[in-house]
Amino acid sequence: MLWIAYGLLVIVVSYLFGSIPTGYLAGRILKGIDIREHGSKSIGATNVLRTLGKVPALVVLWVDVLKGVTAILFTRWLYSLPTVAVTIPNGIVAQTWIDWAVTLAALMAILGHSRSVWIRFTGGKSAATGLGVLLTMCWQVGLGAGIVFGLVLAIFRIVSLSSISAAIAAIALMWIFWQPLAYQLMTIAGGLYVIWRHQANIQRLIAGTEPRLGQTHQESQQS
Repeated sequence: MLWIAYGLLVIVVSYLFGSIPTGYLAGRILKGIDIREHGSKSIGATNVLRTLGKVPALVVLWVDVLKGVTAILFTRWLYSLPTVAVTIPNGIVAQTWIDWAVTLAALMAILGHSRSVWIRFTGGKSAATGLGVLLTMCWQVGLGAGIVFGLVLAIFRIVSLSSISAAIAAIALMWIFWQPLAYQLMTIAGGLYVIWRHQANIQRLIAGTEPRLGQTHQESQQS
């Protein structure tokens, strides 16, 4: 039954990686504020940009991406250990088992970012951590989703719309690049979760009040 213990280890470690509240820590360290009380109330890089500036936002963005990367790398490293590999149940192809373990790690990292145990289960939208997950699971999918994000952002200057578009693109790209079923299902679940986390943004998009890059929420409502 050691395979259950290793699965639980993947769940806990991946969640803890994802739950590091980077944006919240940036607010506390740089300005002594709780960033959840400012702007969009999110701890993501976009709200950090509006509240703290460009450099902190870039740092938060990359750390949030690396949280997803680290969760997947940890899981692959763990299952590369001979003492762990031999615990895979008989009759199951090792690579298939690892694919599902990686999928579990990905989902837990995404969940951890949006529901961090360190800040009372609040958090961000999980887009950046999701990108890190995608880049590590299949770099072509991650790169493609990143390109979609960049193109939509360049055209519309709306981060939430770009994130939603990238999530939808990732679902399609996982299928186009013939990734394992576990990865495809993870991307569907993770993509829908990221979109669901943008409910308030979607309402503002429909109402035409969603801030563009460089705007505050107040400025968008006045325009």
